[in-house]
Amino acid sequence: MRLKVVAALGMVALLSACAHDNANTGASNSAASTQPTISGPVPGSEADLVANVGDRVFYDLNKSGLRDDAKDTLQKQADWLAKYPQVNVEVAGNCDDRGTEEYNIALGQRRANAARDYLVAKGVASSRISTISYGKDRPTALGDDEDAWAQNRNAITSVK
Repeated sequence: MRLKVVAALGMVALLSACAHDNANTGASNSAASTQPTISGPVPGSEADLVANVGDRVFYDLNKSGLRDDAKDTLQKQADWLAKYPQVNVEVAGNCDDRGTEEYNIALGQRRANAARDYLVAKGVASSRISTISYGKDRPTALGDDEDAWAQNRNAITSVK
């Protein structure tokens, strides 16, 4: 009988504790309440650029001229770089695996330069942008079909 009474009192105490409103008095977790909650990538980081702006533009076969979709992405990059003036970037020009090494290195450099020139024309200081060409040495998509080749004809902007 005593065990039933003790168990009943324990249940009442437990239910009472669960129903108690934990008002923030500022004593125990004031530090946690003043810390901002950041979800997603750190602003101004490479992950932020990739997630919120886009880090690459694509080119047509054997071309280094900017397509309209590339200009849209580069405009977003220019706006993002204006928001984070402390950030420097590298633009890497890439090609698909067709053509000679020499041709692809030169084409990749023209692609990187075209992207850089667009960013500079939109107000980004040229001193904040470096370029490199990887030619066909760093494919982003594997395969020997048009889909893979189209993905590999790009210029990728990365935070340095």
